[in-house]
Amino acid sequence: MGKLPKMKTVPKMGKKGDRMRKNTNRMGRVDGEIKREVSQVINYELKNSKVNGIVSVTRVKVTPDLRYAKIYISVLDPRDKKKTLEGLNSSKGFIRSRIANTINLRITPELVFVYDDSEEQGERIDQILRELRIKSNNSESDNENENENDGDND
Repeated sequence: MGKLPKMKTVPKMGKKGDRMRKNTNRMGRVDGEIKREVSQVINYELKNSKVNGIVSVTRVKVTPDLRYAKIYISVLDPRDKKKTLEGLNSSKGFIRSRIANTINLRITPELVFVYDDSEEQGERIDQILRELRIKSNNSESDNENENENDGDND
């Protein structure tokens, strides 16, 4: 019998996790670019009377198929959050077109604005921790006073 032709070796792709990690790195970069661009547009280019005050884009989460981008915002004055969200939702098309002009993506994601209340939650947690510290300090001083009083009765 004759010899079999020599096969070309194909480089191994590696583990499935390697491909997933590369994809998450890319998604992280896309999230960051969209966050930067949306912040720029909101703070410097958007002229909507409903969007006033200081609006911060806290984070962006883009779906893996790049169809939707959930944009988390915080507003300096929480009383303006509803009006600000309405203004951003009405200006979605403009913001999306600015993203399409500056970021080179095959698909420009549909924008979904969400109010980010993580700062308020953090303040609530801090308040609870302060209250617990005060209670623990008071209970320690009460225990010390009881121990001193117990020693006096002997």
